[in-house]
Amino acid sequence: MIHGFDIDEKLICEGIVGDGCGGGRLFLIENETLIAYDPKTDEKIELLQDVKDAICINKKKCDLFIECKKEFIEFNLSSMTKSVKEKE
Repeated sequence: MIHGFDIDEKLICEGIVGDGCGGGRLFLIENETLIAYDPKTDEKIELLQDVKDAICINKKKCDLFIECKKEFIEFNLSSMTKSVKEKE
């Protein structure tokens, strides 16, 4: 548990300091919305809405990867852009 969040939960991932963008923040899917949570300021920032049927979220450098029931979403924290690939 970090600041009341279970980082082992599949819809939460941690930004590692020095790994690119978002170090020290938690990224989570809540009510079909991608949120960045900053534990230092206790601030939540909505990054992306309409994330439907999310299964899990992972982060590598500045990219968040969200697997949903029908699609894969890649969200770049630097450019704040998303790309979507439909599941086959």
